[in-house]
Amino acid sequence: MAKWMIMALGLLVCVNVQADNNITSLGDNGIKNWEPKVFDGESVYTVKGYQGQVSLHATSQNAASGLLLKQNIDLIATPHLSWSWLIKNKLTGLDERTKQGDDYAARIYVVIDKGVLVWKSRSLNYVWSSNQDEGLVWDNPFAGSRVKMMSVKGKHSNTNQWYQEQRNVYADLIATFGDKGSEAANRKAYQYINVIAIMTDTDNSDSKAQTYYGDLIFSALPN
Repeated sequence: MAKWMIMALGLLVCVNVQADNNITSLGDNGIKNWEPKVFDGESVYTVKGYQGQVSLHATSQNAASGLLLKQNIDLIATPHLSWSWLIKNKLTGLDERTKQGDDYAARIYVVIDKGVLVWKSRSLNYVWSSNQDEGLVWDNPFAGSRVKMMSVKGKHSNTNQWYQEQRNVYADLIATFGDKGSEAANRKAYQYINVIAIMTDTDNSDSKAQTYYGDLIFSALPN
């Protein structure tokens, strides 16, 4: 093969690896590829503009349902997840570490789905906690250590204000579920996620929440 062809193929691979992967594309109705997931009552999700930004508007009244996308994401190639979100109100008086308080105005799941080997599946939830401090991690009260909750936003965060977020999902999975001792072992355990989900839920607290989500984008480099 000619050198120029090899160089061109190498450049193409490099470009593909570093390209952003907008998994919602809200401005192009990209949310149509997402599936509803109902746990207890239905939250309502619609694409609309808010404060000059195309967003996914979620409303929940004593309900717990979300939207999920089944898609393999290579976290070695694109480890950085960025998004924006805004909540209109907090869910006061809850202890999110308990089953009775396991409600969030906003949360985003990333899931390593092992199918029938459910005990090997892992999920990390990036949550907007109404009552915990920002930057904490705890086990989900229903699922235990297989599902980790991380308070990206906390009780001191402002309502009705857009926040831009970015997380290195690969690094977060290692930090929350444990370093396997070598890069090869970490890649085997955490390189791929298979499901991404968005949920605004208020069923345990019998309350109401209203939230706006911006596009979810995976990228090779931090934005």
